[in-house]
Amino acid sequence: MMLAYSVLLAAVLVVGAPYWLVRMATSGRYRAGLLGRLGFVPRAVREAVAGRQVVWIHAVSVGEVMAATSLVRELRAALPGWVVAVSTTTATGQKLARERFRDAPVFYLPLDFKFAVRRYLAALRPRMVVLMESELWPRLIQQCEQDGIALAVVNARVSDRSLPRYLWLRKLWRPLLDRVSLYLAQSAENAERLERIGALADRVRVAGNLKYDIRVSGESDLTAMLRKRLPEGSPVLVCGSTLEGEERMLLEAWPHMLAAEPNSVMVLAPRHPDRFAAVWAQVAESGFSCVRASEFLADPTDMHGGSIFLLDTIGDLASMYSLGTAAFVGGSLVAKGGHNPLEPARFGVPVVMGPSFENFREIVAEMRVEDAIRVVSPATLGDTLVALLNDNSEAQAMGERGRRVFEAESGATARTMEALMTLLNERAVNAQ
Repeated sequence: MMLAYSVLLAAVLVVGAPYWLVRMATSGRYRAGLLGRLGFVPRAVREAVAGRQVVWIHAVSVGEVMAATSLVRELRAALPGWVVAVSTTTATGQKLARERFRDAPVFYLPLDFKFAVRRYLAALRPRMVVLMESELWPRLIQQCEQDGIALAVVNARVSDRSLPRYLWLRKLWRPLLDRVSLYLAQSAENAERLERIGALADRVRVAGNLKYDIRVSGESDLTAMLRKRLPEGSPVLVCGSTLEGEERMLLEAWPHMLAAEPNSVMVLAPRHPDRFAAVWAQVAESGFSCVRASEFLADPTDMHGGSIFLLDTIGDLASMYSLGTAAFVGGSLVAKGGHNPLEPARFGVPVVMGPSFENFREIVAEMRVEDAIRVVSPATLGDTLVALLNDNSEAQAMGERGRRVFEAESGATARTMEALMTLLNERAVNAQ
């Protein structure tokens, strides 16, 4: 099966080669880490792990890097003298990981070929590999099992979109899933799905969602700068992690909001950096005054009522939510499953989402029970936001209810750490 998998993976790369060559020629981010992905371990990584015990954490992109931050910190505290190495798949995840883990080796995940995976495992010699969320790479799983390396999938989830594919290929996946030492699921629903697709029930536990433990240590420099430049007393709408189609809906609703609150300011944060320029052009075409965060950092200017602040930087959104009078959480007015509503809720900011929130179904359900979120359609988006911007007392009360939900959901990091340390200790005893 692994031979067939390798042949298929190689065929996909060959067929897609013309596309990737064009993208590499036109975009530096597609060239980033190419040698590392092919199995050439960077010298800095080799030097950082030489003679030391290692835990390797893989976090695919920005969201997973943020979720892993507390876990990395706790692992370092619990394992003094060890190295916690971090890999990512995307360039944006790599950039954020290097910023957050400045004294840790950070590198790109190698392609899932035997030669590339074995080079990294030979260089790092990890005692444990930790995969975030749904990063199930067959060759890496097999090689860890063959080398006797503990392998854990933490913050594990199986999305609505992925579940049918996993079930269809269950007979192929099960032998691989049996090789994973431990699954720490985000929720009971995800634990049940893991078992349905073939994970051994005695290796599946519910630890909670690490993203609910995200704590912003303080205001980012950009957030502090913007706070000083906002009109006094102006309502601020923070629109985070927006996807294509949602910016248009927000811009169409913006005049309605300004008619009710002319001093309002919107912070608009597209989810994907490769869309920053397109969204900038879209805002400019709409006729609204717009300030780009990347330019604001170099030359801060006062914001005015009705203007839009385009957040075209990485890693600032979590802190930026603290400025909000209300927040819209994106990926939800289009069928993409939504993003984390607890990011603004932790600051007591009332949250609005669209009807697509499958990725956070359980927490949205709990917030709805507590009347701590508004779920809207494109048609009701504007009126709902106007009501929150107008009625400060209701917005504050709703935000406070959301904050209480956030506090009640914390603790996943502690549960995950307990399980990982138990796994490490069991492996150490067995090795004696």
